[in-house]
Amino acid sequence: QVRLVESGGGLVQPGDSLRLSCAASGRTFGGGAMGWFRQAAGKEREFVAHITWTLAITYYADSVKGRFSVSRDNAKNMVYLQMNSLKPEDTAVYYCAARGRPGGLYDFDYWGQGTQVTVSS
Repeated sequence: QVRLVESGGGLVQPGDSLRLSCAASGRTFGGGAMGWFRQAAGKEREFVAHITWTLAITYYADSVKGRFSVSRDNAKNMVYLQMNSLKPEDTAVYYCAARGRPGGLYDFDYWGQGTQVTVSS
């Protein structure tokens, strides 16, 4: 059974940094990718970042480009989201996602339960 568990969320002030982690178990994702999405209260879930498992090719939403960085550790079966210069509008539940096959930026088979990130002064 595939399981994704996010961690690292919390309450921070504007301008602060935070690193989210996602631990995957049950399979590896060679040939596929992992991604980060977020959902703010009252809004639809939106794409944040994507990284291919084998070559670590990355993609970002325009709203986080230059501030967020996604990375993965194949040996540990983990993916990370480094978030810098956080803004109040980054407040959301952040979800990790994964697939073990080729696909698009929004195309994932497995999802974590999410971790809350709140940016407030």
